[in-house]
Amino acid sequence: MISEPELAGEWGGDGPATAAEEPGAPRERVRRPRTAWLWALGGAVAASAVWAGVLVAQDRFGDRPPRIAYRHAEDLCKVKLTAVSASTTRLAGDNARHEEHPALDWAYCSYGAPYVDDRLSYEAEVLVELHKKADPRSEFGAGPTVLGGRGAMASSGGEVEQVPGLGERSLLTRRVGGSRLEVLDGGAAFSLTVQWYGGPDVPEPDEAAVEAAMIEDMRTLMAALRK
Repeated sequence: MISEPELAGEWGGDGPATAAEEPGAPRERVRRPRTAWLWALGGAVAASAVWAGVLVAQDRFGDRPPRIAYRHAEDLCKVKLTAVSASTTRLAGDNARHEEHPALDWAYCSYGAPYVDDRLSYEAEVLVELHKKADPRSEFGAGPTVLGGRGAMASSGGEVEQVPGLGERSLLTRRVGGSRLEVLDGGAAFSLTVQWYGGPDVPEPDEAAVEAAMIEDMRTLMAALRK
């Protein structure tokens, strides 16, 4: 478990993290995309307990639990996507969720920014899963049900390439309007998704710069969670 001083020291950013909102407090909403190339909504956190129960039943590791060299984070929104924000727009963490289970610990955060006319809008998601019973290697990169199923941007398909020097195995998936970076290291699985959308006259982002920023922020996240 990460203590507050550890989070503050390792995940420093340019501005304060978005705190959990008080009931009834107004907040600026990010307008969701309406175009045909949107990433399909997928997964539900409410089903996580059932999914974790399946992992217990599978228990493919038997008496040898997977190696997990990372800590569980109750509030993943404490991480600042500093590099991604610099290459896109300032993104603030919101809607932190987590769960601890004998088979699986997971933490999730979504990031967004206020909508501005005639500019690209950006959203991001971070998901960390610590598999304590089942081996995640057989399903790694198989689709959003493994790494992206708890968020709103889960999707399948797209151009996939391996990213060297990041965990045991890393995959970068490109689709129209977004990219997803997935990393596997022992029993720990990480996912960072960035999505953008705008009108037909709005220039597309520098995708290479966004992807480089995603890799940089992923390294920072993994270093911060390492035991």
